[in-house]
Amino acid sequence: MNKIVRGQEELLVLLKEAQNKFGYLPKEVMVDLAESLGISIGDVYGVVTFYSFLSIKPQGRNVIRICKSMPCFLKNCQTIIKSMEAETGIKPGETTLDGKFSFELTNCIGACDIAPAMMINYDVYGDLTPRKISQILKAYE
Repeated sequence: MNKIVRGQEELLVLLKEAQNKFGYLPKEVMVDLAESLGISIGDVYGVVTFYSFLSIKPQGRNVIRICKSMPCFLKNCQTIIKSMEAETGIKPGETTLDGKFSFELTNCIGACDIAPAMMINYDVYGDLTPRKISQILKAYE
């Protein structure tokens, strides 16, 4: 197997490890990975920006990801998004000033049977309502 193919296969695993270590993917880390795997920085950046669970900017201690795929959309995820904005004071793509929460929209999180759904870090929550949003966030205070 040539070096470029091997590098591309390892890239996603290494990106996840780096994000777990730093909380996001600093430019220097992406450059180092590209060099060590023998692939271009453009290829690395393309992978990072393709996957919604990878980030090029620092994230809050708790990353909220609300699913916006079709099952959640049909179960009024827009209401959940608005409730989250009201509860946290931030919009999708933002982080609270105290660094406690980052808020992201994402496609399927594999919880279509409990739509509308979200994740906070690695915890999945479903059958969401505005009242549940408030209760769930209290556990992360």
